[in-house]
Amino acid sequence: MRILLVEDDPMIGESVRAGLRQDGFAVDWVQDGRAAEVALGTEPFELVLLDLGLPRLGGLELLRGLRGRKNDVPVVIITARDAVSDRIAGLDAGADDYVVKPFDLDELAARIRAVARRRSGRSEAVIKYRDLTLNPATRETSVDGRTVALSGREFALLLALLERPGAVLSRAQLEEKLYGWNEEVESNAVEVHIHALRRKLGANLIKNIRGVGYYVPKRP
Repeated sequence: MRILLVEDDPMIGESVRAGLRQDGFAVDWVQDGRAAEVALGTEPFELVLLDLGLPRLGGLELLRGLRGRKNDVPVVIITARDAVSDRIAGLDAGADDYVVKPFDLDELAARIRAVARRRSGRSEAVIKYRDLTLNPATRETSVDGRTVALSGREFALLLALLERPGAVLSRAQLEEKLYGWNEEVESNAVEVHIHALRRKLGANLIKNIRGVGYYVPKRP
């Protein structure tokens, strides 16, 4: 999942970005509201972590602008403003969740997964596909109960495909889900990850349409 972190405090921003990257998220970070507006207008983010007290354009103004333009990207507010009135204002402006600083990074990651799960229409935390089971919380994968070790990006790629069986994702779309702005992407990175997943999970799990992209078939 690719996340835009909008946070003006350097220590908090660096800590959140590093922690979420360790959890397998691709995280890009901007430090003011105007920069966030530009990023959201040009890049396909899947979730926004939004501070409220931002320079140049406040978080609530940014959020109201997004919703006014019918942009429904999930937004989780992260802020030190803990008054009930602030929570109400944030949620009524269109936020999907509201987290008060200081927060635990594990809890933040769980809230991100919960928002993503609701948006994708899933009720179960664990994803099951035929004999394959993925647990996004623990990042564990098993086949017929047998644990299979996947790298962080192999897991993220597989999760992206299994969230929408039958949907074809291009190499560029998969790269956007796996890598942030400052991360170097080898020209054949996606193909390398696909090859590893086929080797570990079976050659017939992931299909490809030449020149278009990759998918897992819909469940029979």
